[in-house]
Amino acid sequence: MTILRRPSVAISLTVLGLLALAAILAPVLPLADPLQGDLMRSLEGPSAQHLLGTDTLGRDVLSRMIYATRVSLVVAAGAVLVALLVGAVLGMLAGYFGGKFDSLISFITDAYLAFPPILLAIAVLGALGRGTVNTVGAIAFIFVPRFIRVARGAVVARRGEVYIDAAHVIGASTPWIIRRHVLPNIAAPIIVQAALAAGFAMLAEASLSFLGLGVQAPAASWGSMLGDASQQIYRQPLLMIWPGLAIAVCVFCFNLIGEAMRDAMRA
Repeated sequence: MTILRRPSVAISLTVLGLLALAAILAPVLPLADPLQGDLMRSLEGPSAQHLLGTDTLGRDVLSRMIYATRVSLVVAAGAVLVALLVGAVLGMLAGYFGGKFDSLISFITDAYLAFPPILLAIAVLGALGRGTVNTVGAIAFIFVPRFIRVARGAVVARRGEVYIDAAHVIGASTPWIIRRHVLPNIAAPIIVQAALAAGFAMLAEASLSFLGLGVQAPAASWGSMLGDASQQIYRQPLLMIWPGLAIAVCVFCFNLIGEAMRDAMRA
């Protein structure tokens, strides 16, 4: 693919790939127990034994960062996947069939987008309760309307094409037309939207966990680590740097990939 030749995309994919590899191999890497602390060594700076220092409970920050990578990536990927499946199906059906169903979906989507996304996510977590699975659901909830709009717009733009009319004339069934002609034509914009949404999903997860509404202890995510570190900013400011840097790098990489894919579509 052309976009893979771009240095920014290649570097971004490499960084994300290394993070994913570290997350997968975390159980077999020579890391300290991320849950075992030593209060006698709390808030220590980087050392040979603890390369990134220790947190308030004396737990190894590097180990917790790597294990938190698993949570942050899984939550972001899971939320985008759920939002993509739900939003793409609803948007595709609304755009293809039109009529009252399209009007209803469009009205609900506009109502969705009238509220700040993070407030919607907080409301969902308030109703469902905290936890990793509920966090995935809350983040997916706020991204569904974006996928609906992208899918619907792509279908409406192609609904009147000659090959769609020809398929109807020869007696092709609606499921066959959607599978054979509609899905391939909306795949590209949906994938671009997914790449862009991944970065924002990770940022949303970090925000919710920072507020104490997302992933709950003893599990750790970069957002929850950042929230814990903010309480010790004057005693050990380095604690905020590591999770904050990880979040910024991942979001930046996802955005670079998404922007490159969008530019490639426009070319």
